[in-house]
Amino acid sequence: MQYPRRFEALPDYAFPRLRTLLDHHEAGGPVLHMSIGEPRHDPPAFLADVMVESIGDFARYPANDGTPTLQTEIAGWLDRRYGVTVEGGTQVLPLNGTREGLFNAAVALCPEGAPVVLTPNPFYQVYAVAALAMGADPIYVPATRETGFLPDYAGLSPEVLERTAIAYICSPSNPQGAVADRGYWRDLIALAEKHDFRIFADECYSEVYRGTPPPGAMEVAAEMGADPERVVIFHSLSKRSNLPGLRSGFAAGGPKSMARLKQLRAFAGAPLPGPIQAVSARAWADEAHVEASRARYVTKFAIADEILGDVPGYVPPEAGFFLWLPVEDGEAAVLKLWQQTGIRALPGAYLSREVRGENPGAGFVRVALVASEDEVRQGLRKLRACLYG
Repeated sequence: MQYPRRFEALPDYAFPRLRTLLDHHEAGGPVLHMSIGEPRHDPPAFLADVMVESIGDFARYPANDGTPTLQTEIAGWLDRRYGVTVEGGTQVLPLNGTREGLFNAAVALCPEGAPVVLTPNPFYQVYAVAALAMGADPIYVPATRETGFLPDYAGLSPEVLERTAIAYICSPSNPQGAVADRGYWRDLIALAEKHDFRIFADECYSEVYRGTPPPGAMEVAAEMGADPERVVIFHSLSKRSNLPGLRSGFAAGGPKSMARLKQLRAFAGAPLPGPIQAVSARAWADEAHVEASRARYVTKFAIADEILGDVPGYVPPEAGFFLWLPVEDGEAAVLKLWQQTGIRALPGAYLSREVRGENPGAGFVRVALVASEDEVRQGLRKLRACLYG
């Protein structure tokens, strides 16, 4: 059977590669999973009650564009969090997790004619897959220490920028935990206005931070008076509310962009089941559980700083829940860590693409701070002794 040639360029998915690397070797101690960003804090206490109250909705087809209650709660959260006003019925679309939206937004909004899609490097792999699926030319832009762990899109040639249709950006960034400040967002939005491309802002880690809340793309675009169609934002309850299994998030943007996403959903997508929408609405309306979870991550940041702070090249993450740790060779370090301690981490190269002979993730490992505080402390002490002496 023949498949489209463009899919031959799909990046290898990170976690099957990790299993191939590790599964033929014995763990050197009790297994501690620090490779995948699956939150393990308790979900909100109201989860079961809301699910039971709305269980009858499983007997009905769910609202394609989200219930009015869910739309309203998402719009209310955007107002409280970012001070932006959106109309829930026309500018919000609930999603089955942000991955669905990040892919389908390219399907709905990427023009024909083999345009360019910009993505950070390292990157969440759906960005590249969406670009390749649309026959676009993905340009992998290094997000390294020299660029503040965010891509320098403004440094690209005018010829590339004129062909650009979409620029993906993740802030707080996965895997490095860097935050795009207001200046970064202003410059990127101005660049998009100048060269007429859209920004797809993946902000699913926005509520896991220490210090000042990260600014948002839509927030800065509104302050600038930019075209409301210029930015589409993506948020999730997976990280914010410790509900990765709920598969619930949303996209928000200009009404024309969202109308195209909704049209695609109507023909080719699947709305969230009614009880999931009910739980989601309650979660977006509540901040107490988010604040409690964030406080635990702040504690784990402090643990990481205490144990690893004097490691050469260590950069304390501003937000998110990953450590991006420098090593000589990411694969070798992860294999050593597994064989000597039982800790599973992820080679940075698995999140990156080699460009002109260089992979910006090759000299790093990603470590997820999702376990309990005690497990994180024990795990990082073992990691420190194993990798840094």
